[in-house]
Amino acid sequence: MSIEIKVSKRPISYKFAINFLSKRVEKVKKNKASELLWILEHPLTYTGGVSFNNRDILDKKITITRTNRGGKITVHNKGQKIVYIVLNLNNRKKDIKNLINVIENNIIEFLNDYKIKGVKDKKNIGIWVKNKKIAAVGIRVSGWIAYHGYSINIDNNLQDYLKINPCGLNNRKITSIFNEKNVKIKNANKKIIEIFLKNLKKI
Repeated sequence: MSIEIKVSKRPISYKFAINFLSKRVEKVKKNKASELLWILEHPLTYTGGVSFNNRDILDKKITITRTNRGGKITVHNKGQKIVYIVLNLNNRKKDIKNLINVIENNIIEFLNDYKIKGVKDKKNIGIWVKNKKIAAVGIRVSGWIAYHGYSINIDNNLQDYLKINPCGLNNRKITSIFNEKNVKIKNANKKIIEIFLKNLKKI
């Protein structure tokens, strides 16, 4: 099975990316396109998933973009790596829990490269460092095509989280690699791709 690796150097608007993903999903369903791994960053955007609740908006001035991914409200901004996927589970394991488990393990492995110990939480999907969330996962499945993906906080502005209760959580319980280690991250895209491809066979 072939998979396209796409890396965008400039910020991509959230709506453009989701529209692109939706079209790719339909093409994959019809076997007219390959699977996809797409790494990018979004400009400042607040999004609400299928479990979104208005009570989690603390600053009523912000605009929430509704989306069909799993999860609640979150923020995307510069310095946060977005990893979008389009995977045909018809040709893989039809196991959503396994997919999420592999993704979470990929994130933990990525963090290990920076001497950061990431852990899972049985109640909350995503990866945590010292009880603070550093990576979020949101997956949608249509006709056994899995899409959307995950985000990792690299060196983004954590103040943007103070306007919401991200993922229904205390907004001060969010962290980033820079916040934890005060180091500039190099070759993040390359590492994310290498880890993802190495573990792809487990999906």
